[in-house]
Parts: sequence; structure tokens; C-alpha cells
Amino acid sequence: MWRQNTHKQGLRFPLRQAASGIPASIIQLHSSEYRNPQALPPGAILVVGSAQSGCQIAEELYHSGRCVYLSVGTSGRVPRRYRGEDIFHWLNLIHFFDRTPDKLPSRQAKFGANPHVSGKDGGHSLNLHQFVRDGVTLAGHVRSAEDGVLNFAADLKESLAKTDKFEADLLAQIDHFIAQSGLAAPSETVPHRRDGYEVEEIRALNLKAADVSTIIWAAGYQFDFNWVKLPVFDEDGFPVQQRGVTSQPGLYFIGLPWLYKHKSGLLMGVGDDAQYLTEQLTA
Repeated sequence: MWRQNTHKQGLRFPLRQAASGIPASIIQLHSSEYRNPQALPPGAILVVGSAQSGCQIAEELYHSGRCVYLSVGTSGRVPRRYRGEDIFHWLNLIHFFDRTPDKLPSRQAKFGANPHVSGKDGGHSLNLHQFVRDGVTLAGHVRSAEDGVLNFAADLKESLAKTDKFEADLLAQIDHFIAQSGLAAPSETVPHRRDGYEVEEIRALNLKAADVSTIIWAAGYQFDFNWVKLPVFDEDGFPVQQRGVTSQPGLYFIGLPWLYKHKSGLLMGVGDDAQYLTEQLTA
């Protein structure tokens, strides 16, 4: 039995508004509810969001033979392996995950998605241009839905350019680190594909005509601190704190991205914050 209600977990305006305008005959799922291609009804599938979850889901769907549309955001991209090592080896060496919020270009940047990459089958790279080559139809950000037609912004190529630049800038940092450190790492040139720039950008999608049966919203999550009835949040809804310690006696936060460093919201970094908070609690 297919659920007809919309799971709007993490959806922001105008995505909430667009989701409410989708015909009831189309299944809408948040990415957290996705399991596998076989669990979805026959028909084409639209995935909204191109960070890690969105790209991984889209890849699995089209590899299973499904027709896939992908609404693209501005998440970056990293290769799974580079110059003889897993990318996380280099990210750790250049202290990518040790960056602090003051190094971000804006307050809102701390809510940005992680760059897309896959750990499936031992790990491999994900590339939107390769998606196009494999038959996926890319589109810009979702703007609205009306009478069964989903409208997209004309920003696909702009988003692709940001994704490409993220990878190029990061690899340049790694190359510089290797050169400065005198490490013996084989040289490598990552392919620069342009398939996404060469296709016609779609601005509207008639869901019925395209045989879209399912929309998967891979648009992330929103914080819900409504149960905390204390004035400890900034205008973005993020706790005002110093490494998890707030101005309210006995109130602490842990496990949030960019709480202290980039890795504060990741398994690899939450332990450091937990140790610090434990010291504060037992002091």
C-alpha cells in the first residue's frame, strides 16, 4: 500500500509549497524513507537534491533501469580516490574537517551539505556529468508546482559550475600540500567532463506526461529545538554556545555540524566534543 501523504522532513519554502502542489496520485518520500528501487511503484522518479543522499539514491535508481530526473543543488563533489589514496586520507592531512565556523564565508554556510561521494562497493566517485552521460535528466532548483507541472529555476549550469569548482579548488589544496610536504604521491589528472553543460536545460516537467510516479525529497533536515524554552538561539535557529556550552547553567549541545569544528556533527569528530563537555560537567 503506497502512502499518499507528503513527508516534508527538512523541506523549506518554496519546497514545502511545491510539495503541496503535487497531485495526490504521485508518491512523495523523504530520502530517509527510501529503501531500494523495488520498493517504489513502476514509473519515472524525480529526486530533488544532489548532495550525498540525493546522488547516491539517483545512481542506484538509474543503475536499476529506472528513468531518473534529478533536481540539482550546489553541493560540492570530491573524487573517492586521488593520487593513490582515499580522499579522506588527504582531507584529514589538510585539516579539512578541523575548520572552524569563523573560516566560513557566511553564517548560513554551516548548513551546507557535504560533498557527494559514495561508499558503495568499496567506494567510488559520483559525478553529475557522468549521470547525464548515463541517461539521467538534470534540472535546476525546484521553484513551484501547479496543475501537475513542476517548475525549475534556470540555474542548472550555475550549480554545476559551483560543484566543479569545489572539486578543482579542493584538489589544488591537496596538490599544494603534497608539494609543500615533499610527499611521494603519484600525479593524477581528474577527468573534466562537461556533459551537463551541453544538454538543454528544462524549465518545466509535466509529471503525468513524463510518467513520474515518485518524488524523493533529498533536501536534508531542519533542526527542531521547539522543546528548548530558553533564549539560546540566534536568528538562524542555531544554538549560541562556545564548544557546546551555553550561557544557561546546565544546558549543553553536542553532535551538531560546525558546533566547534566541521567534524562536530560527524562520527569522526563528536568524540572530541564529548570529551570536552564531560570535562565541563565534572569540573
